[in-house]
Amino acid sequence: MNTVTPRIFNAATEQNAGKTTVALGLHQLLKPRYGRIGFIKPVGQRFVDVEGQRIDEDSLLIRNTYDTQLPIEAMSPITVEPDFTRRYINGANHEALVRRICNAFDRASWEKDFTLIEGTGHAGVGSVFGLSNARIARILRSKVILVTPGGIGRPIDEAALNKALFDQAGVEVIGVVMNKVIPSKMEEIAEVSRTGFKKLGLELLAMIPRVEMLAVPTMEQVREVLHGEMLYGKENLGRHAGRVVIGAMSGAHAVAQFTPETLLVIPGDRENILSMALQSADRLGGVILSDGLRPPEEITRLMEKASLPVILASGDCYQIANRVHSMTVKTLPSDHGKISRIQEEIGTGLDVDRILKKLGH
Repeated sequence: MNTVTPRIFNAATEQNAGKTTVALGLHQLLKPRYGRIGFIKPVGQRFVDVEGQRIDEDSLLIRNTYDTQLPIEAMSPITVEPDFTRRYINGANHEALVRRICNAFDRASWEKDFTLIEGTGHAGVGSVFGLSNARIARILRSKVILVTPGGIGRPIDEAALNKALFDQAGVEVIGVVMNKVIPSKMEEIAEVSRTGFKKLGLELLAMIPRVEMLAVPTMEQVREVLHGEMLYGKENLGRHAGRVVIGAMSGAHAVAQFTPETLLVIPGDRENILSMALQSADRLGGVILSDGLRPPEEITRLMEKASLPVILASGDCYQIANRVHSMTVKTLPSDHGKISRIQEEIGTGLDVDRILKKLGH
């Protein structure tokens, strides 16, 4: 296995802490210094179908954002399908999985000047099939950055647990990047958490503020979560749904609350509100028709003209709103505005020279 190419393992204390956000920013920062950057996510839990293969969605995001010039299967060698763990426990070959990861790493690092490795979940995820993040970092001979969510007590507690697993595997954690920190509390949290992490033998490398737009889903993501039927406005599924308004009020009151990122959730038979909403389509992100109720013909004619994303979904308004509020929002390759903002925030908050010094480069 390649032991020459410089590398860093981007780990986290929990799922959705912001590993991919940090990876997007790190790639941007490293490119001027190293030129050719490789990327691999050895084990992925969320995947999409690409050219007949199940590929981790974060690997696809990195490839499409930076045109990595890498075989996509090398960037995502293992995806944990629904029956993966069961099959492994019943007799999968651990050594074959290790070889697959090592071979993929060699391909992802071929003719590259630096390689980013991204973990999945917390340090122990994958232990059930012998490939925890800590174990993979050891196999790939990489030091680790640990990404935590914002706060004081919980991030430090979780960092202690995760560091213990990396220590047990003989892997060095070079420091912590705290992500999604409430901007107004940055200074206060930095002072206390820096001391707390130091007591664990960890350095706080950077603090990245919480950016609200990164947590806002697109209409396409809403459709996927709701398993909804696309009725109209497919060409505008990239619009954002940042605020949910339930159409359980008068039409005038509902329209007064509309913004370009408002998601209106309403039964298809509420003709008066729908009619007023469609006349103000430029002030809406999209519409979800609840209870599987299709609107009458005169309303559908307005929908066809409005070019507004309209999705038909099962469940009542409040069930749908709750599902949207509880969504885990991932950055997509088409989210150019979000990607630019991530690059900006990471570029400002992360001192890459400090990281490289800790790696000995």
